[in-house]
Amino acid sequence: MPSRILLVEDDQRIRSSMRLSLEDEDYDVEETESGEEALEAHARSLVARPFDLIVVDIMLPGMNGLSCCQELRKVSAVPIIMVTALTDTANVVAGLEAGADDYVTKPFEPKELAARIRALLRRARATDGGPVSLVFGDLEIMPEAGIVRSRGEEVHLTRTEFLLLCELAANSGRVLSREQLLERVWSYDYFGDGRLVDVHVRRLRTKIEADPSDPRHVLTVRGLGYKLVP
Repeated sequence: MPSRILLVEDDQRIRSSMRLSLEDEDYDVEETESGEEALEAHARSLVARPFDLIVVDIMLPGMNGLSCCQELRKVSAVPIIMVTALTDTANVVAGLEAGADDYVTKPFEPKELAARIRALLRRARATDGGPVSLVFGDLEIMPEAGIVRSRGEEVHLTRTEFLLLCELAANSGRVLSREQLLERVWSYDYFGDGRLVDVHVRRLRTKIEADPSDPRHVLTVRGLGYKLVP
């Protein structure tokens, strides 16, 4: 059964082009032109067959892409790719902070978007064959069950945050560079962006650390990368 993708783009020409290119990749594509319509489509899909991934343009009329992403994140961990014509750091980071798993900037080649979608879908379907439970002090990770508990309370992570945490846990005590994490978690090499790692680490810390500004578990090793410690 083909993966279901929701396109949220107000420019009809761009939306049609994206839809055709993704349908050529054998995806089942639904499209909307506003954030409000996207939320309605997502809610309807939960009754029948949920979307496997959502592509959201950041510049939408009414509810913009950032707000749409934030609303989706309140109810779903569905992978989200943000599309933007804005390439400055502030807007890229804002999209990731809103809950997007990845982003592409206009203009982009259809093959680039397709590659990023494939990478996200592979990660979303990935299973872990490791131990049933990994314990790091007050942090407990159950890779096979997709469960994380911090200080006894279950923590709700996006798929990307969960896979990032599992990768750090699988290499406990070892420093992983941004490049290694991009390759292992995002499946990116030459077109990866280290900001993806930094923003997701920051979001992860807000969910699992008692004091995100003074983390106990996910530590930064200056100039090298990140590591997970008990």
